[in-house]
Amino acid sequence: MRTAFGAEFDVVDGYLNTPVVGVPPRRAVEAVQRFVRDWSTGRLRAADLDPIVDDTREAFGRLVGVPGDRVAVGSSVSPLVGLVGQSVPDGCRVLVAEGEFTSVTFPFAAQADRGVTVTEVPLPDLPDAVARHDLVAVSVVQSADGAVVDLDAVRVAAEAARVPVLLDISQAAGWRPLRLDWADWVVGAGYKWLLAPKGVAWLAVHPRVVDRMRPVAASWYAGQDRWDSIYGLPLRLADTARRFDVSPAWPSFVGAAPALSYLASLDLDEVRTHCVGLADRLRAALGLAPQDSAVVSLSAPRALERLTEAGVLASVRAGRARVGFHIYNTEADVDRVVRALG
Repeated sequence: MRTAFGAEFDVVDGYLNTPVVGVPPRRAVEAVQRFVRDWSTGRLRAADLDPIVDDTREAFGRLVGVPGDRVAVGSSVSPLVGLVGQSVPDGCRVLVAEGEFTSVTFPFAAQADRGVTVTEVPLPDLPDAVARHDLVAVSVVQSADGAVVDLDAVRVAAEAARVPVLLDISQAAGWRPLRLDWADWVVGAGYKWLLAPKGVAWLAVHPRVVDRMRPVAASWYAGQDRWDSIYGLPLRLADTARRFDVSPAWPSFVGAAPALSYLASLDLDEVRTHCVGLADRLRAALGLAPQDSAVVSLSAPRALERLTEAGVLASVRAGRARVGFHIYNTEADVDRVVRALG
């Protein structure tokens, strides 16, 4: 058991695979266990879970710097991006980063029969290409190597050209302070750096683009009054971003609520200093330049095999071993990687 930033984590030594799956704080594990106990004994009351789902909406908003009433709940990133993809006009020119995670790009590429085009450019060139496109979709931190987009430059270019922006924060929120109330859409999965179970995701929608989107997955849960929207017409959806909700996977949101609330209560500047500090300690030991990222991409020969032999849990992305440092990691985890690869 490790204690970090006021929470307990039952994480094994050498766990550096947060970019794939985060390890939940003990309080989130206990919440899911209580849910399973109530479910298994018939004590579960569906309506009692609505405030829990709404708590995640508010906490996600605090983590990305937007009001909670802008946030819709979902199950994963790609269906939420798909809401945006199906809403763009015919012939829309979408700009993305080269090698971008496909949950961001595929929902737009799937609109090719309507003349929608998706253009890839190297991440550093993205701001300069904004004005030649109709929409920008990019991850704040790239999944493959941890590279960080220049958000200030993207914002300036997008505002000057009046180009809407979609940001995926799945590899950023939870360790990086974010203030993204200017973006048109902000989407994120919960099971990585947000330390939630898989099956939860959120989409923050700016008021200026709400009416551009069609709630194609509309259900009773997106109703203005959920429990009065179960049967019959007419359509009566919420007048906020909740109109884009899908019916939530209850156990996943039960685990997500304490995890996000905990992260949103932290000083994320301190969290960033901790996580990036560990990552840069590793980079320095291996002769790599600092990157201001909690994710490190490693090109050493047989890197994953050597890490595995040393008891390091990592992954391979884009042909390189990848590790990530979160709040529960320590210098001992860095030293383990150095011993394996140094």
